[in-house]
Amino acid sequence: MRIQIQCINKSDRYNPHERITNCGGINNNVRWKKPQSQIVSEIDNNINQYYVRVNGYREVNVIVEKSAAGNKYIKTTEDGEMPNNLLSLPECP
Repeated sequence: MRIQIQCINKSDRYNPHERITNCGGINNNVRWKKPQSQIVSEIDNNINQYYVRVNGYREVNVIVEKSAAGNKYIKTTEDGEMPNNLLSLPECP
């Protein structure tokens, strides 16, 4: 299933480089919220695909990356050196 991420929770909401803890949105009229670790697992195991909308219309895929320390995290394919697509999403309720 392809699911849109519409909101996030970060460990420090005001730090643009801080770690995402949860992602959420609305899918089939049902609000959902999952820990980042579950989304990483679902992407790695081809259970679900995730994306965000940029400027309200263009879809950008969410992928799994590995930090220099070996920790897996999610980002969009177009974030490059200055991540903003996921990190700029509003706070999940």
